[in-house]
Amino acid sequence: MTERMHLNLFTMNSVEHVSPGRWTYPGDQSHRYTDRDYWTEVARTAERGGFDAVFFADVRGIYDVYGGNRDSAIRNAIQTPANDPQALVPAMAEVTEHLGFAVTRSTTYTHPYQLARELSTLDHLTDGRIAFNIVTSYLESAAENLGLDERMDRQTRYDRADEFMDVCYALWEDSWEEDAVVQDRERGMYADPEKVHAIDYEGEFFSVPGPHSCEPSPQRTPVLYQAGSSDRGRDFAADNAEAVFVSQPTEAGTRSYIEDMRERAADRGRDPDSLLFFPGIVPIVGETEKLAREKHESFREHVSTEGTLTMLSGFLDMDLSQLDPDQNVEHIETDAIQGAMNAFTKNDPDREWTVREVAEFSGLGSTSPVVVGTPEQVADKLQYWFEEVGVHGFNVKEISRPGTLNDFVNLVVPILRERDLVREAYEGETLRENVLGAGQRRLRDDHPAKQ
Repeated sequence: MTERMHLNLFTMNSVEHVSPGRWTYPGDQSHRYTDRDYWTEVARTAERGGFDAVFFADVRGIYDVYGGNRDSAIRNAIQTPANDPQALVPAMAEVTEHLGFAVTRSTTYTHPYQLARELSTLDHLTDGRIAFNIVTSYLESAAENLGLDERMDRQTRYDRADEFMDVCYALWEDSWEEDAVVQDRERGMYADPEKVHAIDYEGEFFSVPGPHSCEPSPQRTPVLYQAGSSDRGRDFAADNAEAVFVSQPTEAGTRSYIEDMRERAADRGRDPDSLLFFPGIVPIVGETEKLAREKHESFREHVSTEGTLTMLSGFLDMDLSQLDPDQNVEHIETDAIQGAMNAFTKNDPDREWTVREVAEFSGLGSTSPVVVGTPEQVADKLQYWFEEVGVHGFNVKEISRPGTLNDFVNLVVPILRERDLVREAYEGETLRENVLGAGQRRLRDDHPAKQ
């Protein structure tokens, strides 16, 4: 286990992310998502708070399951409109020295050779501060917009993802030897061709001869995040993730998930202690408990119920407009986000959720717990999860922009630092060193990519 608590800001280059209706809250600046200055301010604040990274979610397509059309998604700005998060990284990196950037990219709708090149380039430009959040995409509309007749079923998406990562690992780890770049002016040799290798990959989904078009970046392979929650997704995370985004609404669900993932990692010959777990958390902080409760109620008043149901319908691949609000949400196997379905139907067997309860809970941060209180109370809760539940840090979800981040950094982080739980200074030069420990610039030897 890491010695200190790790923090990421979980956000999206869009108006709304996972708290529908927040853009209507007085003073909220979500509309500034197109403003470069907004994002550089966010980067400076996150680094001041000792955060590992800004963790960018992303989505392809539009939420059109609710009501059978996209009207509600557009009206409520449910992850629409949204811009490319990767394009923000150079600007944010320019105003920071240590903060990392986790970029969500889909293995379903891009090619591994292209993605490997893009992320290697960013890793070079940021001096090793890039992470790859691996997703397989879940919206039917995304498949249609990107030239497919229909969405791939979950099994096929993960089969493709397995090959995708095999190609990336071969390009990042094996194509260029460590000393391939010699920069020998006298011989006129920049790189030694004997030390640059084709990968000659032939699979069901990809044929990539290689070699990689980029010389080795500071981390070679970016830090790897994944959030697999279905059985197939958990296997994929156990094969690939260095850090896992845990999307469970309860402590019991989180404990069960961590135990299961550690067992799967061990079965693959990996040290289960090397796998880090980051649940989402929604902090609502006030200088007094009364002010915090009042702020919570004020946020709740601005939650868009229709927007929340629109978001959840896309997550669950289930049109919630067709269900009675007091009807229990029954478990189904879905080709959308199985983890969202499992969170409310399977992972905590002692709890049943109605449609109304799911909507009320998810309006502030979707499937993550909301923590309300004074800076000390919020710090107490995070410390409990860190020390007793076994998580390694948190993906901090926003309600107010940039109010949630500002409150957390200005009010909660100083308490956590007093308790020696959050860093005062960064330990390493790369993101992997700041996540896994100084000196850990590259993948561990027990990671499957190194075998």
